[in-house]
Amino acid sequence: MTVPSEAQPFEVLTMGRLGVDIYPQQIGVGLEDVETFGKYLGGSAANVAVASARHGRRTGLISRTGADPFGRYLHRALAGFHVDDRYVTPVDGLPTPVTFCEIFPPDDFPLYFYRLPKAPDLEIRAEELDYDAIRRAGVFWATVTGLSQEPSRTATLAALEARGRTGITVLDLDYRPMFWPSRGEARRWVQQALPHVTVAVGNLDESETAVGERDPAAAAKALRDHGVRLAVVKQGPKGVLAVDDTGSVEVPPVPVDVVNGLGAGDAFGGAMCHGLLAGWGIERIMRFANAAGAIVAGRLSCSDAMPTTAEVDAKLEEVR
Repeated sequence: MTVPSEAQPFEVLTMGRLGVDIYPQQIGVGLEDVETFGKYLGGSAANVAVASARHGRRTGLISRTGADPFGRYLHRALAGFHVDDRYVTPVDGLPTPVTFCEIFPPDDFPLYFYRLPKAPDLEIRAEELDYDAIRRAGVFWATVTGLSQEPSRTATLAALEARGRTGITVLDLDYRPMFWPSRGEARRWVQQALPHVTVAVGNLDESETAVGERDPAAAAKALRDHGVRLAVVKQGPKGVLAVDDTGSVEVPPVPVDVVNGLGAGDAFGGAMCHGLLAGWGIERIMRFANAAGAIVAGRLSCSDAMPTTAEVDAKLEEVR
């Protein structure tokens, strides 16, 4: 693993959720009937870091785990994916989160989060952050889940403020209703974060949570009115809308026989980071990110399924 030095900052540094995904090996049956499971690294911020590393980017993660065997497994998994884990620290007394899912293709993937009494990744503290690394990263990626509880909320806002809207600062709108008392409370904190970011990305429901608009064009405009330079609104089977200072593009999805749709958004995110760092135009970035998401949707796991740049290019050639 390439360890960023003073002369070599992170190209992508993500902050937020990390845990263990326990996925059934039988598709189309409820958890009560599943007989065997696979264990994988999971969590949106961690998956985006893995996806970015698959494109050869120097990548790190800011998160926390329990001081337990699952926590040790996650450190080993991050190292295997070439994601720097120096900012992933244990929290005594809290278990590493575990997430189960059910797999009912093509579009039903219930999630069951075991994050009680509290997830360690919500114990990220502002005073423990490496602000120099955050400021120097090519892309800094934070999530709305990180705003859901203290002290993570204050730490997330402090990290975004430290960036000063320099470089590429992304807010993953990542709204999970079970982590919030209400949609309105989530919107309150999202709108405090938006003025500090240059890119916002989310689906229609997440965009509605952020800015109160479900129409894609209206949501993108509202996000940009909050100061976001690039607004990305994912529309499921209708593709993705992206709007920046150069205009807007709407890119259709890449056809795929869906196995498990849960990791597709994180694959999209990592691919988007790669394209932004490469300086591509928004249409090329969205097509590349869509293809990355489609590849993962056609596979069982999330982190293990993240494609390389060559795999995404091959998929684009296949559907061209």
